[in-house]
Amino acid sequence: MNCSTLLCLMLTVVQLWLCSPTTQKYSAQNTDQSFTTVRRVKRGWIWEPLFVTEEQTSRMPVYVGQLKSDLDKQDGNLQYILTGEGAGSIFIIDEYNGKIYVIQKVDREEKPFYILRAQALNRNTHLPVEPESEFIIKVRDINDHEPQFLDGPYVATVPEMSPEGTSVAQVTATDGDDPSYGNSARLIYSLIQGQPYFSVEPKTGVIRMASQMDRETKDQYLVIIQAKDMVGQAGAFSATATVTINLSDMNDNPPKFIERLYYLNVSEDAPVGTTVGKIMAEDSDIGENAAMNYFIEGDSSDIFGIITDNETQEGIILLKKRVDYESKRRHSVSVKVVNRYIDDNFLKEGPFEDTTTVKISVQDADEPPVFNLENYVMEIAEGVANGSLVGVVSARDPDNVNSPVRYSIVQGIHLKRLFSINEHNGTIITTEPLDREIASWHNITVTATETRNPEKISEAYVYIQVLDVNDHAPEFAKFYETFVCENAVSNQLIQSISAVDKDDSEESHHFYFSLAQESTNNSRFTVKDNQDNTAGIFTAKSGFSRQEQFYFYLPILILDNGSPPLTSTNTLTVTVCDCDTKVNTFYCRYGAFMYSMGLSTEALVAVLACILIFLVFFLAIVAIRQQRKKSLFSEKVEEFRENIVRYDDEGGGEEDTEAFDISALRTRTVMRTCKPRKNITTEIHSLYRQSLQVGPDSAIFRQFISEKLEEANTDPSAPPYDSLQRYAFEGTGSLAGSLSSLGSDMSDVDQNYDYLSDWGPHFKQLAGMYASHMSVR
Repeated sequence: MNCSTLLCLMLTVVQLWLCSPTTQKYSAQNTDQSFTTVRRVKRGWIWEPLFVTEEQTSRMPVYVGQLKSDLDKQDGNLQYILTGEGAGSIFIIDEYNGKIYVIQKVDREEKPFYILRAQALNRNTHLPVEPESEFIIKVRDINDHEPQFLDGPYVATVPEMSPEGTSVAQVTATDGDDPSYGNSARLIYSLIQGQPYFSVEPKTGVIRMASQMDRETKDQYLVIIQAKDMVGQAGAFSATATVTINLSDMNDNPPKFIERLYYLNVSEDAPVGTTVGKIMAEDSDIGENAAMNYFIEGDSSDIFGIITDNETQEGIILLKKRVDYESKRRHSVSVKVVNRYIDDNFLKEGPFEDTTTVKISVQDADEPPVFNLENYVMEIAEGVANGSLVGVVSARDPDNVNSPVRYSIVQGIHLKRLFSINEHNGTIITTEPLDREIASWHNITVTATETRNPEKISEAYVYIQVLDVNDHAPEFAKFYETFVCENAVSNQLIQSISAVDKDDSEESHHFYFSLAQESTNNSRFTVKDNQDNTAGIFTAKSGFSRQEQFYFYLPILILDNGSPPLTSTNTLTVTVCDCDTKVNTFYCRYGAFMYSMGLSTEALVAVLACILIFLVFFLAIVAIRQQRKKSLFSEKVEEFRENIVRYDDEGGGEEDTEAFDISALRTRTVMRTCKPRKNITTEIHSLYRQSLQVGPDSAIFRQFISEKLEEANTDPSAPPYDSLQRYAFEGTGSLAGSLSSLGSDMSDVDQNYDYLSDWGPHFKQLAGMYASHMSVR
C-alpha cells in the first residue's frame, strides 16, 4: 500500500465521521403526541416538523416537543430561547430543558403551520453554544367542518322517457378540513329522497335516471342528496342539497278527439266563408308537441273546409260552397287530426293521428231568387228599331213556396234609356237606336226580387254586344294638302291618298278609288287605284298656270266592300304652285296664303317695309328719351356730389375759416358774388342781448333774425347755401341770465364767474370749472 492510497483512506474515514449524525429521540408526554426526531449536522440543527392538534383545549399547557443540544449536560448552564410565529403567545419553551408547549387553541383552517427559531445560550456568558436553527410546527387537522353545497339549490331538466342511466345533473359539496390528512374531507354522496326514479354516484355526486318516467304522469320531482365526510363513518358530519328535476316534454302522445261524433248546423243562406262550427282534439303533450292539423276527407272537402286555431288548437269548419236545403239537407264529414311535428323515436307507439265524424244539418231559409245563369251575353245589331228584342233572363225562387219573381234594370240611368225589361218574364228590349261606333258593348245589371218578400233580391250581369252594320261610308284617312307645280309634266304623281271606315268588317276592309264621272272627261288629273287601300293622284296634262286657275277641286269616289257596299265622294283640293317640278311646301303655302288674302308679293313687301320703318322710328324716339333721362340724372348726381359734404370738425366758431376748405362746397358752374362783409358783430351782439328780454313777436327779435339771414347770405365762409340756421331764444325772466357764448368775445377783459357759486348745489361743479379756469389764466 503506497502513501497515496493511505492518504485517501484516511480522508474517507474523516468524511464519514463528520457526516454521521448524532440522533436522539424524544418521547411525547402524552399518548396522542407522536415521536419527533432532532438531528444535528455540523453543529447546526435540522428539525423534522413538529405537530400540534388543532382545537385542543386544556387549562394546562399541552406538550408539543423538546429541543435539546448535544452540549447540554443537564446541569442548567444552557438556556433555550424560542422566537418566531406565535412564540410567547401560542407556543412557549421551558428555558432549562427545551420543552415546547402550546398554550392557546389553534385552527388549521386559519393557519396550517408556524415557523419558529430556537437557540441555546450559555447562562454565564450569554453566548450561543449552538447556531440558531429554524423549525416548523404543523397544525394537525381534526374533523371540525361540515360539508357544504355551495351551488344549491339545484334545478335540472331531463327529457321524459329517457332511458335508465341517463345523466341528469351533478352536485358537489366542499369540506373545509384538510384533504391530505385522514378522512375528514373525504365525502360520500347518497340519496335521501327520489327513489326509485333516480340514483346518485357515491363518489362523484352524479344523479342518474333509475327508470323511465312519463311527463304526463308527473312532470316534476324533488330529490334530496346527502353528503357525508369521513367516508360516511360514525361521527361524520353531513349536509343535504335539494335538486328540483323537471321532465321536458317529448311528442310521445297522439292527438285524440274528445267526441267520436259531432253535430253541427248551417243555414242554407250562409255565405261562403261562414264558420260552421268548431271541434277539438286533445293532446297530452305541450307546446309544439301538441300542435296539430285538421283535414277533411272525402267528397265533403269540396263543400266544407277546416283550419286550425293555433292558439286553442281547435279545428274550425268553414263553408267553402253554398249549401241548398232543397237539394241536400244533411252532410256527413270525416275529419282527421294529425300531429304537426312527429318524433320518429316514438313512431313505434302507433300513428299520431285520429279521426272523427261530423254531421252537418242544413237549415231551411228564405232564399233570394236564383238566375239560371250567373252572367248573360247577348247580341243585337246596331240601328234596329225601338222595341227590338235583345234577350231574356230567367230567375226562380229556390224555396218550396216558389214565390213569383219581378225583374228590373238597376245599372245606370242612361242604360235605362237604351234598354227596358219586362218585370214579369225578364224580356229585354231596346228603347232607342244603338250605334256601334258610339258604344260597341253595354253592361247592365238585372235584379230579381221576390214579390212576397221584397228584401230577397239577387243580381245577374248582362253583357250586350252591338253588332256592326255597314252604315258608314269610307272617307279620307286625313286632310290632304296637295300642290302641283306650274311646270309639272304629264303623268306626274302629286299625292297618295288612303281611306278609313268606322264600321267593322268581318273581313279586312277593302276600298276602291276612282274619279267622279262628271270630272273624268275634262279633268287635268287622274286617279290610279293601287289595290292596297291606297291610290295615287297623277297629272293628266303638262303645264299649269296660276293666273288661269289657282285651285283645282277633284271629286274622288271611295267604295267599301261592306254589305251592302257604301260609296262616298271626297273632294281633294289641288293648289298650283310657282315652281318647276319639285314642290317647296313652305313656299307653296305662302303663295296660297297671299292668294287668299288678295295681295301680290310687291304689295306685301311694301307693307312690311312700312312696318319696319315705323318700328325703327319708334325705337329711336325711345332711345332719345332714355338718353335725356340719363343725362339729367347724371347732372343731379354731380350737383349732389359737389354740394353735400359731410364733416365732423367742430371748428373754432364762425370766424374760424381754417378748419375746412370752404371752396370744396362750391360747384364749378355756380359761383356766388362775394359782397364785402359788414362789420356788424357788435351790433348783432347788442341786438341779441336785447332780444333776450323780449318775445319772438317783437320788432327787435325780427330785426335780429333778418340781420343773421343777411350775414349768412353775404358771408363766403358760411355753411352751404341751402343750410338750415338754428337760433335759440331762451325767453325772459331767468334769474341766471343768459349762458350763451355768443357775447363771450365782446372784449378781451376777463369775466368774473363768482356769481355761479350763489346759484346753489346744482351749479357747484360748473362754478368749480370756471373758478379753475380763472386761476389758470
